[in-house]
Amino acid sequence: MRVYLDNNATTKMDPKVLEAMMPFLTEEYGNAFSMHLFGKETGIAVSEAREKIATLLKVKPEEIIFTSSGTESDNIAVRGVAKAYKNRGNHIITSSIEHPAIKNTFKDLEHDGYKVTFIPVDQNGVIDIKKLEEAITDETILISVMHANNEVGTIEPIKNIAEIAKKNRVLLHVDAVQSVGKIPVYPKELGADLLTFSGHKFHGPKGIAGLYIRQGVRVARTITGGGQEKKLRPGTTNTPAVVGMAKALEIACESMDSEIKREEELRDYFETEIVSRIPEVVVNAKSVERLPGTSSITFKYLEGESILLSLSYLGVAVSSGSACSSDELQASHVLLGMGIEPEFAHGTIRFSLGKYNTKEEIDYTIEQVVKVIEKLRMLSPLWNEYKK
Repeated sequence: MRVYLDNNATTKMDPKVLEAMMPFLTEEYGNAFSMHLFGKETGIAVSEAREKIATLLKVKPEEIIFTSSGTESDNIAVRGVAKAYKNRGNHIITSSIEHPAIKNTFKDLEHDGYKVTFIPVDQNGVIDIKKLEEAITDETILISVMHANNEVGTIEPIKNIAEIAKKNRVLLHVDAVQSVGKIPVYPKELGADLLTFSGHKFHGPKGIAGLYIRQGVRVARTITGGGQEKKLRPGTTNTPAVVGMAKALEIACESMDSEIKREEELRDYFETEIVSRIPEVVVNAKSVERLPGTSSITFKYLEGESILLSLSYLGVAVSSGSACSSDELQASHVLLGMGIEPEFAHGTIRFSLGKYNTKEEIDYTIEQVVKVIEKLRMLSPLWNEYKK
């Protein structure tokens, strides 16, 4: 059996999404910005997709721009705001457990002369609201905090952060790449001034993402070119992918309530079985609100890479951390930021479920995890030392 439990990294495309995209990969191939009839056909499709996404997010179509990835959307938002509002101040704030798309962008801006504050989180990955509020100065122009963490699934108190930001006249960017399409996300209700989302996280195509920019927020250009996407993301519009992302979000929203319940039940069943059958394991962020399909489990006295490879050999795909940095043999900055000891952080595996996962697959995974952990611990000097 082959079981894919790495849906926080990317998802299988829904066949209905591919079906919606096909005409724009074959017959309707014109440049959406061309004035001839071929361009008019694809231009209408892009406009309709933008309107559909805006309706589902409860925003205006003109507040949505399309990009190639969540990383690009994050960069346009953070760099664009930092540049546009530099005359007001040069202080920007984020959390200590952000995705590399934000973390490394903030570090890069720090080298460019911006003052950066990384706010700590508690043992569940929830940002310290008090310290965030205390960090704001007259020079603060932007706060960027993710909606849901990609590694442990923790959902951050964005509405509370938005209230603080608004009170201090600071803009708020929300990286919602892991939450849009999985749980209800409405930028205006959250209080976000800018919000990032990405199609391949909710069974849409890869290579397409979006950025909500509240009307009235200034974002400076970070790349130059043509006039597409309000000149913020110039380049030929990826019409098939735009159409596909809109269709994927529509499908996700139609079945969201029932899918949340189903994934939560599967996740909870999985965690209960693992904890009851394997000693010295910890389910991370279990006591706070999490994404329905995300389960981060620390298997003490083991290396995550050996667990991952062993499970992969048995047909089960999981992750030992963020997919964007899974090739780096270092403890996850998210887990370290939550106070997990480095030697235990290395033994943490992320199991992320999606709509195509079944109870049969979860049962198979449970059996394989139990066998793998037992076998690896027999070979582990750390485990044998602990057992003495």
